[in-house]
Amino acid sequence: MIRIVLSDAAIDFAGEVRRLRDLAGDQVGALASFLGCVRGGDVTSLELQHHPRMTEDSIEKMVRQALARWPLAGVTVVHRIGELKPGEEIVLVLTASVHRREALEACDFLMDYLKTEAVFWKRERRGDAVEWVQSTEQDYAQKGRWDE
Repeated sequence: MIRIVLSDAAIDFAGEVRRLRDLAGDQVGALASFLGCVRGGDVTSLELQHHPRMTEDSIEKMVRQALARWPLAGVTVVHRIGELKPGEEIVLVLTASVHRREALEACDFLMDYLKTEAVFWKRERRGDAVEWVQSTEQDYAQKGRWDE
């Protein structure tokens, strides 16, 4: 079961967990999650733009890679788009499996791939200045852990 949601609406963490647990079934012994928030500091807002089909396809491709690598009963990826303020939730990844290790590793894998491979255009606002955000060398190094 794959669920991918791109939305400007707030993330319903508890609702998404319930949905995945209900759909994954009673054989699931582990559900791992990652909930990311917009960093603050001098950032006053983060804007995420996307091309619906391209972005969905890029996320589905990485989810299918996770499904081929780990025995998962389900995966949910919810990613916010539009303008977000510091502290707002930006991404939720949920993975369900019979055992915790597979669920945890798949969740970590998906976040590393979302940071580098998902098709989003991001702009940070800092006061009156606006700049495009790119994946960092650290992001790519983290993703490299999964290369075989």
